[in-house]
Amino acid sequence: MRPNQNSDAMPAAAGHPPGRFATLTFERSVAAPVSVLWQAWTAPAARAVWSAPSSAVTVEILEADTRVGGREVSLCKVEGQPDIRCECGWLALEPGLRSVNYEVVSSGSTTQSAALVTADFSGNDERSWIAVMVQLSSLAQDMEAGYREGFGGGLDHLAGVAARTMVLQRVIRAPRSVVWGAWMNPETLPQWWGPDGFSCRTHRIDLCTGGEWVFDMIGPDGTEFPNHHVYTEVRPEERIGYALLWGENGPKHADAWASFEDQDGATMVTLGMVFSTEAEFREAKGSGAVELGQQTLGKLERFVGSRRDAAA
Repeated sequence: MRPNQNSDAMPAAAGHPPGRFATLTFERSVAAPVSVLWQAWTAPAARAVWSAPSSAVTVEILEADTRVGGREVSLCKVEGQPDIRCECGWLALEPGLRSVNYEVVSSGSTTQSAALVTADFSGNDERSWIAVMVQLSSLAQDMEAGYREGFGGGLDHLAGVAARTMVLQRVIRAPRSVVWGAWMNPETLPQWWGPDGFSCRTHRIDLCTGGEWVFDMIGPDGTEFPNHHVYTEVRPEERIGYALLWGENGPKHADAWASFEDQDGATMVTLGMVFSTEAEFREAKGSGAVELGQQTLGKLERFVGSRRDAAA
């Protein structure tokens, strides 16, 4: 999470010299299952959407490794002010229950603050709750006001993002390298992508960071649906991040990611999408996007299985 870098919130408060400590608490109720809230909290593609504390702040994620021992490094940019560097290191990750991370905020060579952030999750299939405790040590200046604004605004954004996020998961009985190879191969991806009865016609495909896939989905009745995927991140055998556009260079309708985790020789595939608006999310969900997405993952599973059987 990023403290608000608004200059009015940053100066040391009267009577509070640099080096002060504070414990801050925040709670939010979210109109989404706890499993979806967890993905919105931890998936780098989702964090990039909601983590800016206000519209005046632009967040650029430079590095993201959401594993225990991994870290996320980002720059907070405000026009007319120096960039603020935020390093988040993951200390504990208990899916759907708790995360613990340290956070160090600096500007240039000056460390402004260090904090321990503990987030607890609870909920059910319809609504969830997040409770965040920040144990803050202000170093160069009093950061409490900035943290209150930053975490408050960020958690408000998180609640909105989680409410328009769709998450699909499937365990595929194949090693992660095999599943990744079927997904990130320009020859094989179009062979299985899409719901049952759909096929793909590719115009351009370049599956790398900064690359794109321009293609048409063709329905069982021959209807064509133009698609454009723009890849923002490719981390081999771990995850990909991409934007979904309505046709070539069309408007964006979702920020998406796919992650791949080992699970006793099988692979847990998680496909997530943050829709641009709640209206688009509701429309997609109402038109059967969850079922169609599961069909797509089912086609991937069958494709991987058929290649395994052919090689046997």
